[in-house]
Parts: sequence; structure tokens; C-alpha cells
Amino acid sequence: MSEVLDTLFSSFNKKIVSVSFEQSRYKKFENLEFLARQVVEGFITGLHKSPFHGFSVEFAEHRIYNPGESTRNIDWKLYGRTEKLFVKKFEEETNLRCQLVLDNSSSMYFPAFRNNDETASKVEFSAQAAASLIYLLKKQRDAVGLSIFTDHLHVHTQARSSIAHNKLLFSYLENIISPKDDILNHKSNPSKVLHEIADKVNKRSLVIIFSDMMENTSDPLEIFDALQHLRHNKHEVVLFHVFDRNKEFELDYKNRPYRFIDMETGKEMKLNPSQIKEKYKEALARFHNQLKMKCMQYQIDFVPADIRDSFENVLLSFFRKRSKLF
Repeated sequence: MSEVLDTLFSSFNKKIVSVSFEQSRYKKFENLEFLARQVVEGFITGLHKSPFHGFSVEFAEHRIYNPGESTRNIDWKLYGRTEKLFVKKFEEETNLRCQLVLDNSSSMYFPAFRNNDETASKVEFSAQAAASLIYLLKKQRDAVGLSIFTDHLHVHTQARSSIAHNKLLFSYLENIISPKDDILNHKSNPSKVLHEIADKVNKRSLVIIFSDMMENTSDPLEIFDALQHLRHNKHEVVLFHVFDRNKEFELDYKNRPYRFIDMETGKEMKLNPSQIKEKYKEALARFHNQLKMKCMQYQIDFVPADIRDSFENVLLSFFRKRSKLF
């Protein structure tokens, strides 16, 4: 029994998934932006508007010059190259700069391997929640950036508020919902990546993280140093700890043998979940409570996010945080 528990909880990074079912299948999100609009507009009315409307500080894109308007913002260098008049459009100064950070490691695709349960995977839940926040931030004329990581940073965009930029972010999220590559054996290293993001996000921002926080290092406490780095750089941080309560916390499986696989390392073991259920729950609860207490210590908002719940908890948590900031 002790060997089984050691294998399960070593560094708290074992992600288990039953593979006694058929091949995995993914939900196809044909229009993530449309779904995000439905979530947001079904939840809230009366969005806050920026008091700096019309005050431009950051160049965004060009548009054709209309005769009769001010020539102040004509791009004369572009005119010299094209002999056509274009006006610089600028992003509006915003109340908020928000950096969305998504864990795209293999464990986040749990429970994608189960074909008789329509529950979305952790990465699907996170992507749609992030898309809803992008839509909401766009409506408020706030700037938003996106970071996607496994054991390294795959995508990182600076926070902007242009329409073209938001379209790009939706496309990144759609790509991780419907991956073209194999989802297995992609390890997670949030401590390393969060240090990198802390260095890359230069302006004070609200950093919102979606992750199951399963660290693949010898020292799981390293992740707390990374979270502290974000706070040291004056960022406000909200951590959505994404999980499947039934399968990951309660170990809700039938009383029979299963073959379990660590999705990020490929290690396997055969066991009956009922034999280790109580000790498993105790060990996972200790990790969860430790994570929660450390976040409180560093003044980070810690929000449990069960993928079987609605997105209401995500939006409510965002608004509570925003109301404290402004």
C-alpha cells in the first residue's frame, strides 16, 4: 500500500486517467467567441466603460485617411513608401491590463479519455472561461494578453485591446481545444513558466492563471516562489485551480481494478481505487490546502474551479477582484 501511495503522490504530480474506455474524443467548439458572448451576456448587464475613452497611447493599426479630417495622425513614413494616406489608429488607455495564463500540459486534457461522460476536459473548461473573460474585457475596453504553456512557454502576447488582437487570442484558444498533435507526454512546469511571465509582463497587470497546478519538478514548493515573483512585480494574481472533483478529488470509480496512466510521463499502474481511496483523498486535500494557504500568504486570490460547475464562479471571482482594484 505504501508503495502505491508513494507512486501516486510523489511530488504531487501524478495525473491519472482510466484508459479502459475507448479512444478519446474532443468537443468541437466551432465558434468560441460566439459561445463566450453567450456566457457573458447571459450573466451580466451594464458593463463598466473606460473613463479614458478617446485618450490614445499605444499604436494599434492603420486605416485609410478620409479627406477633411485632421492630419495629425497621418503616417507620413508609410505615405513615403506607398504614396497613399493612412491614419494611425491607437488603442485606448484602459482601466485594466489583464494577462490570461493557461496550462496546456497533458494532465489538463483529463477526462478526455472517457467517452461515456460528456463533461468537458480541464483544458476545454479553461479555454472557454478564458474566452469569456476576453469577450468581457473587450466590452470594457480593457487590454488583454494570453500566455499558454506546458513545460515551456508556447504562446505569449502582450496585452492589447484591438479587435484584431482579440481575434488572434480566440484562435489560440480554439487550437488548444482541438489539438492537432498528440496530447500525451506534455509535461508541466508552471514554476519555471510563471517566473518567465513575471519577467515578460512589464506593466502592472491582473494575471489570471488557469491550471491544475500539477508540478513536474522534484520540489513542488518551487511553484510558490514563482507566484511570489508575480506579486513582487506588483501584479495582482488570481489562480483558478482547475480540477474534476468527482474523478480527481473523490476518486469516484467503480469497485473494480483499473489501469491508470500518468498522462505526462506515461507511467502506469494497476489497482482498485477503492483500496487507496481514503489515503488518496487525504493526501490530495493536504496539497490543496497547502496551495490555498500559500496563496493567502502571498495575497493571491485562490479560486477552486470544478469543471463540472458553470462559468459563473469564474466571472464572479473576476468581478470581485476588479471591484477591489478600481
